[in-house]
Amino acid sequence: MFNKTFISLALTAAVSTSAMAATDQDVENSFYPYKSGVPSYTGLSAGMTINQGNVDQFKEILDPAMYEFIKAGDTEVKVGETTSFDLHSSYVEATKANLANVKLGDNPGEISGSVAGRPFPAEPSLDDPRAGEKLAWNYKYGYNWGDSAAIMPFYWKFRNMETGKLERTLKFNFHFLNFTHRTEQTPTPAITPNPSNLFRGIYVQVLEPFDVKNTQLLIQRFEDDLKRDNAYLYLGFQRRVRRLSSGQVTDSFLGSDVMIEDFEGYNGRISDMNWTFKGARNMLVPMYNHNEMELDSESHKDDEGYQVVAFGGKGNCFPNVTYQLRKVYEVESASVDPNHPISKRQHFIDAQTFTIPRNITYDRKGDMWKSWSIGQAHPDHHLPQNKGKGVAIDDAFTMVDMQAQHCTTGQFKGIVDPSLTPQSKMTVQNLRASGK
Repeated sequence: MFNKTFISLALTAAVSTSAMAATDQDVENSFYPYKSGVPSYTGLSAGMTINQGNVDQFKEILDPAMYEFIKAGDTEVKVGETTSFDLHSSYVEATKANLANVKLGDNPGEISGSVAGRPFPAEPSLDDPRAGEKLAWNYKYGYNWGDSAAIMPFYWKFRNMETGKLERTLKFNFHFLNFTHRTEQTPTPAITPNPSNLFRGIYVQVLEPFDVKNTQLLIQRFEDDLKRDNAYLYLGFQRRVRRLSSGQVTDSFLGSDVMIEDFEGYNGRISDMNWTFKGARNMLVPMYNHNEMELDSESHKDDEGYQVVAFGGKGNCFPNVTYQLRKVYEVESASVDPNHPISKRQHFIDAQTFTIPRNITYDRKGDMWKSWSIGQAHPDHHLPQNKGKGVAIDDAFTMVDMQAQHCTTGQFKGIVDPSLTPQSKMTVQNLRASGK
């Protein structure tokens, strides 16, 4: 079968190249894994539905949490065609330009020579004890949202999974900006001056409901991974900025099922975790064309006619999107802090885009606790202004607390437009000015 051959060849190639520097061919293989064909699996075809009745046939290509959901009848998975999510050519070229320069330091969180692009494009090897860390760097310096982007608006809904009751809806704007490792939006490769040597900023503003309106979150991540993030919270009702301690990024964010550390699949430092590469596999993940999905006309419809993705399944906790069979890297992360509230995360990283469409979080006892999905939409089948941007668009998320039978869902309008996220948004001064 093609999928078994595909994995076997990938692992064989990985072992043989584990001690070699990456090449231009490695870059081609990394960014265009479906150039010579797409993976397949016996009995699987685009257009079919995997449900309670046939899920055991496809257990091998599902992650453990999704298998449990389908087996229990909580949701079904509609299968879409595997498509190529080509990242922007500027990011690919930056990867080629820096191939010979990137090296890990002696300790986790240390890297040198990574100016822009994917730091480690060569196929990872199970024989490489630092392969998991290299994949984590590929994620951190990935093209997730490109150089900058905005989600305007962004709906979070808190739902009781047992009863389906919608408990609360929050409406946000989110903004992302890379200060360094930029490849497409000017200036490249870095914004200067940058006296604090920041790598990335994330700015969040709550628009509704009234009791949390104008609550704002600012995260400033440094280029030096060993330096702890600056994180600030502006509480609208108090009209003051307070700095978050490191422990607060693992608290529930505004009463949701999501921690700040959960954002985008993992929102923290490389050096905060021990990373272990568990292997490459073909797996069904939520990646699709937004305009072909079932859309939700009640939550959002604007002058552009844009609608967000609809949800269904048990408690309306699952996005109504199609899943593609794609090559993923399975990586486990476990905190170096023994007091961290979880024992580990199981990340399923898309091998082409290095986004994380599926995560499973395990509690301190080692039991499955939460299931994270973030649907990735192809930019050419989304908003007109996103066409050709080479960014896999975050489009719908769900965080299901499997033990509490509760979920938080997210519906996005993601826009790749540098004018929406100026550098001035990533400042404490902006928190105060925007909160008045």
